[in-house]
Amino acid sequence: MKMRKVYLASASKARKELLKSFGFKFGVLPVKVKEKRACGKLSYPELVKFNALQKAKAASRKIKSGIIISADTIVVQDGKIYGKPKNISGARKMLKKISSKPQDLYTGIAVIDKDRKKTAVSYEKTRVMMDKLTDKDISRYFSHTSPLGKAGSFDIQGRGAFFIRRIEGCFYNVVGLPVRKLYLMLKKMQAGIFAVLFCILLSGCMTEYNLVTREEETYIYSTDKEVAMGRSIDQQIMAQYKMVNDPLVQKRVEDIGKKIAAVCDRKDIDYHFMVLEEDEINAVSTPGGYVYIFKGLVDKVKSDDELAGVIAHEVGHIVARHSIKKLQAQQGYTLLRVLIAAAPQSSNMGNAADLAFASVMTGYSREDELLADQLAARYSKLAGYDPQGIVKFLEKLEDINKRKPPQPYNYFKTHPYTPDRVRVVKEELGHKMSFNDYINIEQKPH
Repeated sequence: MKMRKVYLASASKARKELLKSFGFKFGVLPVKVKEKRACGKLSYPELVKFNALQKAKAASRKIKSGIIISADTIVVQDGKIYGKPKNISGARKMLKKISSKPQDLYTGIAVIDKDRKKTAVSYEKTRVMMDKLTDKDISRYFSHTSPLGKAGSFDIQGRGAFFIRRIEGCFYNVVGLPVRKLYLMLKKMQAGIFAVLFCILLSGCMTEYNLVTREEETYIYSTDKEVAMGRSIDQQIMAQYKMVNDPLVQKRVEDIGKKIAAVCDRKDIDYHFMVLEEDEINAVSTPGGYVYIFKGLVDKVKSDDELAGVIAHEVGHIVARHSIKKLQAQQGYTLLRVLIAAAPQSSNMGNAADLAFASVMTGYSREDELLADQLAARYSKLAGYDPQGIVKFLEKLEDINKRKPPQPYNYFKTHPYTPDRVRVVKEELGHKMSFNDYINIEQKPH
């Protein structure tokens, strides 16, 4: 099938990087079109579709042959439309406002096939819930990320993922281009672009038995690609964060981590344990065996048993491959194209790492968290630690959190209720259940 030339009618860096990560070869045709930012008689979907179509038409006049893709994004909250900020001051006010309550993000997409004289227009809507940001939070964010050129003044594929509590809808829509919607449009137009990429995806499928879920699971990546993605994410993290200067703190975490890794159910990868110089009470694991513990969390634990529980919880996510499966389930086969493109080219790997880390940082499902708790109890005990340590730590943090306002980074942001987690640990250890263990129970462990 002949791949015709594709043009992106946008100067958006996020959209360009997103298309590159999917293996597109395309030209960029930025156009100057005055975007409507007042609805008048138009609905929000009609507004973004109108703007996207005007951009596509303007770009199509510059070429004789090919396919034009254009998009327009707005953020709407309480009936007010937010586009791209004009300056840092405006971005600061915008981000503080939209972080105060949920907002809806609309993206209009227009595709013009000049050769076949076909046009398609559609839109995608995604609801975004953020942590309420303070002036200090925003200053810290802007010191690392420029808000200019970003609708709503934030990015979800970078540090913006840290304060996005939840999204309802297409993740890529928040990045800048809803690729599933684009794929469906191109498929309906018989444009012949995504069909080839989709076949590549399906040809890479593999089925594997997962020891911890006890189920046959389908993946479209190899362990080598997962490790390569984790290595690329680690490079990003090391460029943005500082490791603790205290070698004893780092050694403590490494020693505990190695004991946990030695008894876990996944031995086909190497595990890496690092402590980051951050005050937040947080821990995160990424594909390929990388575990990061924030210094603020290390300072809160009172024993190695408690720290082992936290580390074992993150190792549990890696063993169960929650980050990879979350990406697959959340984005479908479109994201899997990113995973395939992830290795060995470093440029593609960086794009994949951006999306993977952002997705991981937005949190796992409650079912995944409960399975990680179950595995934490199992691995802690096998490694010689008291598995009740994780329960003590969780209960202590729950009490602390009740006395403080919501924090931008919170180890419990997506985690189930503590009684539910205690119940999972007790069931794994074969302990008797009390009446309190059944309070607020939501999920059952595997």
